[in-house]
Amino acid sequence: MDGSFPLAEPLLWDHSHGKADEAFRADVDAFLDEELTEELRMAGRATTGLKSAHWACDAWRKRLAERGWYAPSWPVEYGGAGWSPQQRLYFENACAERDAPILMNSGVRTIGPLIIAAGTEQQKAHYLPAILRGDHEWCQGFSEPQAGSDLSSLAFRATRDGDDFILNGSKVWTSFAHYATHMFLLARCEPGSKGRDGLVFLLVEMHRPGIRVRPIEFISGESETNEVFFDDVRTPIAHRIGEIGEGWKAAKQLMAIARGNNTTTGLLRRALRAVRRGLDDLEGRYPAMEAKLGAMTMKVDMFEAMEARASHGLMELEEAPAASALKLLATELHQEITEFGLVAAPDSEFAKAKYFATRAATIYSGTSEVHRNILSHAIGCP
Repeated sequence: MDGSFPLAEPLLWDHSHGKADEAFRADVDAFLDEELTEELRMAGRATTGLKSAHWACDAWRKRLAERGWYAPSWPVEYGGAGWSPQQRLYFENACAERDAPILMNSGVRTIGPLIIAAGTEQQKAHYLPAILRGDHEWCQGFSEPQAGSDLSSLAFRATRDGDDFILNGSKVWTSFAHYATHMFLLARCEPGSKGRDGLVFLLVEMHRPGIRVRPIEFISGESETNEVFFDDVRTPIAHRIGEIGEGWKAAKQLMAIARGNNTTTGLLRRALRAVRRGLDDLEGRYPAMEAKLGAMTMKVDMFEAMEARASHGLMELEEAPAASALKLLATELHQEITEFGLVAAPDSEFAKAKYFATRAATIYSGTSEVHRNILSHAIGCP
């Protein structure tokens, strides 16, 4: 999903709720059928990575924003739709069914919810409207050359100078930094500190002097991720989430948000639709492949049920390990689907690109090994 906010009260499914749900679905279907042009659908179908073509994202964002649906999970008072988990899940699956462009906007999905939950009133007033207008495009500055899955070993420095921090170091594997306007990052602000102590969580404008972005080319030939270098970059101390020295707290909160929404049911169903298009070209000559697709569809159905339970806090796990479980299952299933897509259509350039694009899914936002360790500790393993 795109952020996580608790419901004001439990959902009680009676007859009136059923009618409201039916009306909501009809409204969503009518909107999507009217607003999704064939050009936008083609852009959605052509997407192999985490986000559709920039022009398609911009056009689709504007149409959603006009309807007030760009931030489905945000509370209404901050410009969001305020939808329930069921409504958000239905909308995402309906978009996937119609091949809507994939937005995957970090402003809406991750940093926006964190600002709502932990930011100051001034930060909410400044950043949230700009995210909804599309003025701010955000990227995440966590990983470093020596700090990947072990984020607490980061060495990126924030040196205090009056009312500013001076930033030095580099970030790597930074998705979409090449056209981001802002970055949220974690920096070490207390000399000599180690691990999770002495960190600060900062919101940095990418136009500041001293920032240089260098794209990293994937095995597929695409360049969604980047290296970002900081050389004496000055940024205000006030542009932070939480207290100085307590940046890990904000980072942990944000990671729980991000890990629960970077591979969703909607993305999995899009991948299944792509495989289906490949099988349709085989004209039913391989029934074993049809059976395999059916088995994977059942896995996605089960993951959707799990995602819905997590949205309501009904999993028998704390928030962090529950997010790890979702991330682990979804990314490995995504890889399984795209691998089968390549088997079904070995000559398809799209299937090849999709396969290569998902190879990193079990690495970003924490490797599968890291999440298995988190889950083992959560259930009491040593």
